[in-house]
Amino acid sequence: MGNQVVGLGLVAVSLIIFLYYTAWVILLPFIDSQHVIHKYFLPRAYAVAIPLAAGLLLLLFVGVFITYVMLKNQKGTKKAQ
Repeated sequence: MGNQVVGLGLVAVSLIIFLYYTAWVILLPFIDSQHVIHKYFLPRAYAVAIPLAAGLLLLLFVGVFITYVMLKNQKGTKKAQ
């Protein structure tokens, strides 16, 4: 039961982020820049910077994980010999 709640929470957060980003990038450029809705969104430059930073962090974590697993595997092979 606990895993289902966590999974539902992750899906809900992902859906909220997706809808926010979609409205920010696709819909907001068609709304007048003086409209009150613009105060709920970050400046448009962040629409590129945030996903870029998230992608770089993801690549960093994947690289660190792969390096850790390879080094751990290499130490286990040396002990076996």
